[in-house]
Amino acid sequence: MSEPELVWDLGAELGEGPVWDAPRRAVWFVDIKGRKLHRYGVDDDAKASWETPEQTGFALPAEDGSLVCGVRGGLHRFDPESGQFDLIVRVEEDRPQNRLNDGFVAPDGSLWFGSMDDTEATVSGALYRFHNGKVERHDDGYRVTNGPAMSPDGRTLYHHDTTTRRIFAFDHKDGVLTNKRLFAETTDGFSDGPSVDAEGVLHVGLFNGWGVARFSPSGERIGTIRFPVQTVTKAAFGGDDLRDLYCTTAWLNNADKRTEQPGLGGLFRVRVDTPGLPQHRVRL
Repeated sequence: MSEPELVWDLGAELGEGPVWDAPRRAVWFVDIKGRKLHRYGVDDDAKASWETPEQTGFALPAEDGSLVCGVRGGLHRFDPESGQFDLIVRVEEDRPQNRLNDGFVAPDGSLWFGSMDDTEATVSGALYRFHNGKVERHDDGYRVTNGPAMSPDGRTLYHHDTTTRRIFAFDHKDGVLTNKRLFAETTDGFSDGPSVDAEGVLHVGLFNGWGVARFSPSGERIGTIRFPVQTVTKAAFGGDDLRDLYCTTAWLNNADKRTEQPGLGGLFRVRVDTPGLPQHRVRL
C-alpha cells in the first residue's frame, strides 16, 4: 500500500462522493457546501468543475452517459456536454429542512441514497431506493446518513448514522431490506462514506479520524489507512485494476486547521493491494 497522494488541492469545504467513471477515465465528486461538481481526469490530470443548482450530495454515472445527482429537493440528471441539470423526480417534499447526502448504485442499476437534516439538528434522515422511475423509503430515523454500500454477493447492504458513529447492516434481496443490525462502530472518528473491496472489506472514511477504517465482513476492525489530514469523507475504488482508492476530504468545521494541514479539502489517491468492485451505472 502506498502513502496517500494529493492529486487535486482544491480546498473543498465538504468534498464528498468520489466515483470512478471508467469510460471517461475520470473521478467525479462534489463539494456539497461549495455547491460544485468536479471531474478529475486520471490520465492527463485534467480538472473541470460545474456549479450545482443546490447542495448536491452525490453524482453517479448513468447508463446513458449522464450522471444522476442528489440535489437538495430531488434527483437530477446532469449532462456533462451541456452542463445542464434537469429534474428527474422530487424527493422529500414533506421534509424541506433535509438535503440528500450519499449514494450507491446496485448491480441491478437501482440507486440507493440517504437524506439528512441540513443543520444536523433532528433525526429526519432516511434511506431510499430509486428504481423504475420511483423513489421508495426503506428506513428512517437518521441524523446524518452515509453510504449505502453493498457486499460483493449483494446480500448485505451497509448504511451509517454518522453522528452516532454506528454502521448498520441489512439483509438484502431483490431490493428489499430486512434484519437491520449494528455491524460496527468507530471510536477514532465519525463513520463517513464507505466502499467495499472484492474481498468484502468495508472501507469507511473517518471524519475527524485521520484516515480510512477497514472492517472485515464480520464487522471486525482490521486496520486503518492513515492520512495527513483529519477529515476523510469517503473512499472509492478506481483505475484500470480498481486498486486506486480515491478519497475526498473536507475543511468543514476545521477551517482553522488548513494552515497546519496542507491539502485539507483536497482529493487524494492511495494505491491498495485488493481491488474494489466495479462501478455500476444508474438505470434510468
